[in-house]
Amino acid sequence: MFSADQEASRQREGLRLRHVNLELWENLEAHHTQGLSSRELVVRRGQPFKLTLLFKQRRFNPRTDTLLFKALIGDLFMEFPATLSKGSSCREWGAQVQLGEVHPLSVTVHIRTPPEAPVGIYSLQLRLLSPNWQQSYAIASFILLCNPWCQLDAVHIPFEDQRMEYVKNDFGLLYMGTPHNVISRPWAFGQYERGILEICLDILQVSPYHCRDRQRDYVSRSDPVYLSRVVCAMINCEDDQGVLRGNWSMNYTDGVPPSEWTGSADILKRWAGSRFRPVQFGQCWVFAAVMCTVMRILGVPTRVVTNFNSAHDTNGNLIIEEFYTDTGEKLNLSKDSIWNFHVWVECWMTRPDLGTQFSGWQVLDPTPQEKSAGIYCCGPCPVAAVRKRQVDLAFDTRFVYAEVNADVLRVVVANGRVLDQSLDTEHVGSRVCTKSIGANKPQDITYAYKYPHGTKQHSKCSQRCKQSLDVSLSIEQVPAAGKDGSFSVTITNKEGRPRVLKERANAQAKEYCGGPLKTFWELHTHLQIAPRGVLTVRHLIPCSQFELTLGAGALVNLAVVIKDVRTSERALVSEELNVTSPEISIRVADGDYLIQNKDHRVHVSFTNPFRTPLSSATLTVEGFGLIEGKVQSKAYLLQSGKTMEETVTITPKEVGTKVLQASLVFQNGPAVIQSFHTVFVSTH
Repeated sequence: MFSADQEASRQREGLRLRHVNLELWENLEAHHTQGLSSRELVVRRGQPFKLTLLFKQRRFNPRTDTLLFKALIGDLFMEFPATLSKGSSCREWGAQVQLGEVHPLSVTVHIRTPPEAPVGIYSLQLRLLSPNWQQSYAIASFILLCNPWCQLDAVHIPFEDQRMEYVKNDFGLLYMGTPHNVISRPWAFGQYERGILEICLDILQVSPYHCRDRQRDYVSRSDPVYLSRVVCAMINCEDDQGVLRGNWSMNYTDGVPPSEWTGSADILKRWAGSRFRPVQFGQCWVFAAVMCTVMRILGVPTRVVTNFNSAHDTNGNLIIEEFYTDTGEKLNLSKDSIWNFHVWVECWMTRPDLGTQFSGWQVLDPTPQEKSAGIYCCGPCPVAAVRKRQVDLAFDTRFVYAEVNADVLRVVVANGRVLDQSLDTEHVGSRVCTKSIGANKPQDITYAYKYPHGTKQHSKCSQRCKQSLDVSLSIEQVPAAGKDGSFSVTITNKEGRPRVLKERANAQAKEYCGGPLKTFWELHTHLQIAPRGVLTVRHLIPCSQFELTLGAGALVNLAVVIKDVRTSERALVSEELNVTSPEISIRVADGDYLIQNKDHRVHVSFTNPFRTPLSSATLTVEGFGLIEGKVQSKAYLLQSGKTMEETVTITPKEVGTKVLQASLVFQNGPAVIQSFHTVFVSTH
C-alpha cells in the first residue's frame, strides 16, 4: 500500500507503457477470423477490437492522462483519443477506455473502426500524454478486412448460413461438363493455409493501381466495387504482375496443366515465392477459384458460378454464328464462340453508384477475354441488371448479358453457299449454377439471370424458315469409360407425301471454350418416312471410338443433318455432351466421424474401366487439416479391370467439416480423374 503522499508523487510522474496484450483469442473469435493468419491480429471493420494496456508504476488517470491513438495505412493516418464514453459516431475511428478490468495498473481499450475503412495492413501507435510528459509507442500492427457481419458494411449479407458458405468455407465444388451431364470438381480454396492472407494482401500492393498512386489506392480500398475490380485484373497476368497465365493451346510443357490444380493455395504460394511471376497455367475455373479465395479472405462474400453454353460475343451484336458442313461437321469459321461452360465469380455488395435495385450479387470474371476500360477484367456487373436487360450499366453488363442471352445462328454451308440456317434463342445460358449452401450439390440460379421460358418477360423463341421437316436429337446414354454412348434422332414429316431422306451424323471432339477439333465418328444412311409420319432412329457410338483418344470428361459436338433427297431441303440439329469420368473410391476405415489428433486409416483405390491399360498412373491424395502435404503412389502399367490401391494414415489437426481429395493422372491420355470425400472432425 502507498501513502497519500506517495500516491500523489506517483501521479505526478509521466505515464509509461509496460506491455500490450492484443487479446488475440478473444478478438479473432469475435471477428470470425480464426486461422486466417499466424503472425498478425486480423479484425473486421465496423466492429471494435480489444487491447489491454499495462502501465509501469502507476495507474492511468483519466483526469490528467490522455491516450492518443494513431492508425496508419501506408502514408495515410487517422488520429483519435481514447475516451470513457463510446463516442458519438460508429462511422469514425475511435477508442473507448475501461479502467482496471484486469490489473490495477491496466486499462482495456476498445478500438473502433469505421465500416467504410480501407482494407489492408495498419500500424497502431500510442502517444501517452501526462502533465509535462509525453511518450510514443508503436504498439501493434493489424489487418483490417471487410465485415459481412456488420449491417453498415457494403458487403453485409443477411444470413449466417450465407456467411459461413460464402466467406468462411474453405472447400467448394466447381461445375463443368454440359447442362445434361454436370461434373462436380472439388476445389480447396485454402484461405486458412499459412501465409495465404498475406499473399492476398500482396496482390493489392503489386497492383498497377497501387503502384501508380498509393494514396488514392489506399483510400479507394474502402469500396468493394473498387477492391473487386483490382483483384479481378490481378488474377490474370495480361496487364500486370498477375497471378495466373492462361493457356488454351493443349501444350503445357512449361507449366502445370490447368486440369491438375486442386486448390488455390499452391498457386498463390508459387506466385509469391517467385517474386510475383505468373504461375503457369490457368483456364476459366482456375482463374475464378483463385479469385474466390482472395475475395473471401478480404471479407467479401463470394461464390463460384458456372454458366453452361456461355457465349463470347466479340462484335457485340448478341448473335453467335456457327457454321456446319452438309455432313454435320462443325467448322471453325467464326470469331464468336460458345463455351460448353464458363466459370466466373459473384461477389455480394451494395451498388450506391448504380442504385439500391442493383445491389446484391455482382458478376466478376478474371478470365482474360475482352478489355474493360483498357484492362483485362470484367465486372462488377449486377446480376439484377442482366435479368432486367439494362445493358448500359457499369461494369461490362452488355458483355455478361450476351454470355447468358445471345442468340445462336446455325448455318449449313457447302462450296461457299448457304444451304440452311436457323436461329436458336434458348441454347445460350441454358443453365447457371453454383454450390448449394451447406451441401455438396449444385444450386440452379439460372432465373437470377433471365426470366423463365414461357413467361411474359421472356418473349424470345427459336425460329426456322418454313421447314417441312422437324428434327430433334436426344442423348439416351452418355458416353463413359468402358461404356458405349447412344442417341436418337426423331424426324417429323409435315407434308402429305412420303419422303426419302439422307441422314448424316458427325461426332467430333471440341474444346470447352468452343473450338471444334477432329471428327472421331460419323454415319451416313438413307431413311424413308411416311406422309405426316414420325420416325425415330437410334444410333450407337462405340466406346472404342472415343475412350482414351478423348479421355474422361472430354467434350463432344454431335450434329445430325437430314436432307430431303428430292427437294434438297435440310434440317440441322446439334447437341453437346461430355464423357462421364470414372470415380476413385475413398473409404475411411473408422467411418466419416473422426477424432482430432487421432490417427485414422483411409483406403483409396481406382479400378481401370478402360479397355486398354493405363501407363504411368499417379494417384495423389490430399486434404487440408487432415494430411501434411500430398501422398502419392504410382503404377507403371495398370491393366484393364485391375485396381491400384493406397492406404493413407491421416491425423486431423482441425475440427469441423474437412475434405479428402484424390486425383489420378496417367500418361496415355489427357484425362485427370478426381474424386472427393467429406468427413467431420470433432474433439472427442
